[in-house]
Amino acid sequence: MSAGPPRVEVDPRRCCGAGMCALVAPEVFDQSDEGVVVLLDPRPPAALHAAVREAADQCPCAAITLHTTP
Repeated sequence: MSAGPPRVEVDPRRCCGAGMCALVAPEVFDQSDEGVVVLLDPRPPAALHAAVREAADQCPCAAITLHTTP
């Protein structure tokens, strides 16, 4: 049985403003005027799952968490 689509969660308090998430998956992540991560879509479509996983992996502050459902 494969996991369902990821639910994305961000912790703005952990964000250091590197912006990798917004570069890798701009449909899902943006940055505020202060440079802090802004989550645009907590349940992105399947076509964006790989980019969202890459964004989470590339986040130097571990501010992005992916939750999968069975």
